[in-house]
Amino acid sequence: MDALIYTAMSGAERALRAQQVHANNLANVDTGGFRANMELSAAQSVNGYGYDDRHMSQLQANAVSTRQGTVRPTGRDLDVAVNGPGFLTVDGPTGEAYTRAGNMTLDENGTLRINGNPVLGEGGQITVPEYTRIDIGADGTISIQAPGTTIMQPIDKLRLVKAEGSELTKNEAGLLVARDGQPLATDPTVTVRPGHLEGSNVSAVEEMVATMSQSRTFEIQMKLFKASDDMADAGNRLVGG
Repeated sequence: MDALIYTAMSGAERALRAQQVHANNLANVDTGGFRANMELSAAQSVNGYGYDDRHMSQLQANAVSTRQGTVRPTGRDLDVAVNGPGFLTVDGPTGEAYTRAGNMTLDENGTLRINGNPVLGEGGQITVPEYTRIDIGADGTISIQAPGTTIMQPIDKLRLVKAEGSELTKNEAGLLVARDGQPLATDPTVTVRPGHLEGSNVSAVEEMVATMSQSRTFEIQMKLFKASDDMADAGNRLVGG
């Protein structure tokens, strides 16, 4: 009977944690460049003598969906959307990280930033000198027209990388990082679309359906838990009688 209790308890915990994953996705449905988390679970054995046939489910919420979000034009010089399965590189709180958000800004020192994190180029953090015009090419090359000149001069190039969803996970800051902890190599095939931004790749409809499905699953597991408890009581009465 206790095997059924383990099954029900483990299933209920998985459903509850899966709901949290989908709720977080829904909360970021309007966050530019956000990549949806995917809930994955695996069987985990229970340690201890006599528990060989007992298993718990272990939820792994660090898988990332690489499906592309909706791209919209903005006409802003410092906005870029990455084409295909690529990423921009930033200097995050714990080191090199990756993002699809392309709403870049300049701070008071001329450092190019995305959501407060310095953008990385081929020469490290990108610092833009004073300019009258700025242009970002499809290959990520940043060119400026300096005051008093008439020509565009390249100053750096965005460090663009490519990776599969299975190679990436999210850190505590919500940025993508390589699962093995090693920096990704620059990929010259990755291109950007200047003057555009990519939205979140979260589907509100899919996440709502998944949330309702997990709620029903949790209710079923609770009914199983109650049924196993009732059967255990009935068995105890028979033995005691």
